[in-house]
Amino acid sequence: MNFEQYLITQIEEIKCAGLYRQPKYLSSPQGPRIKIDGKNCLLFSSNSYLGLCTDPRLKKAAYDAIESFGVGSGGSRLTTGSYDIHRQLEEKIADLKGTEGAMVFNTGYMANVGVISALIDKNWIVFSDELNHASIVDGCRLSGGKIVVYAHSNIDDLARKIALHRGRPSLIVTDGVFSVDGDIAPLPDIVDLAKKEKAVLMVDDAHATGVLGDKGGGTADLFHLSCEIDIQMGTFSKALASEGGFIAGKKVLIEYLMNRARSFIFSTALNPASCAVSLAALDIVKREPERRALLLEKAKWVREQLEAMSLPVLPGSTPIIPLIIGEAEKAVEFSERLWQRGIFIPALRPPTVKPGFSRLRISLMATHSWEDLEYMINAVKEVAEKMNLKGRSRERLAGKRS
Repeated sequence: MNFEQYLITQIEEIKCAGLYRQPKYLSSPQGPRIKIDGKNCLLFSSNSYLGLCTDPRLKKAAYDAIESFGVGSGGSRLTTGSYDIHRQLEEKIADLKGTEGAMVFNTGYMANVGVISALIDKNWIVFSDELNHASIVDGCRLSGGKIVVYAHSNIDDLARKIALHRGRPSLIVTDGVFSVDGDIAPLPDIVDLAKKEKAVLMVDDAHATGVLGDKGGGTADLFHLSCEIDIQMGTFSKALASEGGFIAGKKVLIEYLMNRARSFIFSTALNPASCAVSLAALDIVKREPERRALLLEKAKWVREQLEAMSLPVLPGSTPIIPLIIGEAEKAVEFSERLWQRGIFIPALRPPTVKPGFSRLRISLMATHSWEDLEYMINAVKEVAEKMNLKGRSRERLAGKRS
């Protein structure tokens, strides 16, 4: 076998399918206005929802932590890598999430894979929403448990499938806010069903932490269900503008995971500077609720403008606004036309989304100015008209995803 030729052939197949990807490189801090590949543009695809990546308070926290602790953690958490600042961060996360305890992972991906594979074995059944993040899917596959996928946010389908598999320990796992569609899981109904069926419930709140809820605690906070969810997962890398992931829950859960989650046990600990940035960001979430209120106000306005143009936008209330294009090639073209107008919104294509549902995932920051939003809306309108997208049926594009 000619390995190099094999790779070349695979890459050509990716290109022919319209799925070839290459990163664009930033040469400025991540904010509403950035420089990518030497070009100044507006950024409408960042997960820095609160606009904290350039906040001077977070920068100072990183500088101070480096002075105090150096630049690396020097070991895994169960050897020499646990610092006081890790404990402080875990205590603050537990407070935000309303749980007995929390533990920090290096990434959200490692948190999901580590937790699910540590808890579940071949005796368990995992009920997973069909649009769950890839890290949940991979954690389920690695666990060895039986995986049952239920229709997206469909409580009736979930209930039917649980009824077919009673008699074995079970886990229901769902995103709180779905990262690509931007919609919110029906947590009250899922909690009621989990209680009725005595199932363990896990919620991935990566895209809701810092954004939703009275305290910014995420979807559990939004629905006042913090005490009803067995495992709350989240990240520091989105609204909190730092790095890392976490799990929050009862102390016995944390104790168990510290001794069983391989992605925690066998990884060098998150560096202290990242922990310091996360702590500073959590303080801002607590003290400045107006920041997330403004973000959600801007998200509502953008959705209304796009809907008024009869564009195929999925409904929702979060700062993730999916503009469904359909074919991968057309989504790439739409993105490129916006790029020519100084707006960066990459096209999402399979395998990130299902074939026929390629899209532009518009995401907002609290620090986008109203002028920024108006410019983007006008540019989208102009491109949509040129590509004859206005008036396409939202129901046909975004309806049934099975």
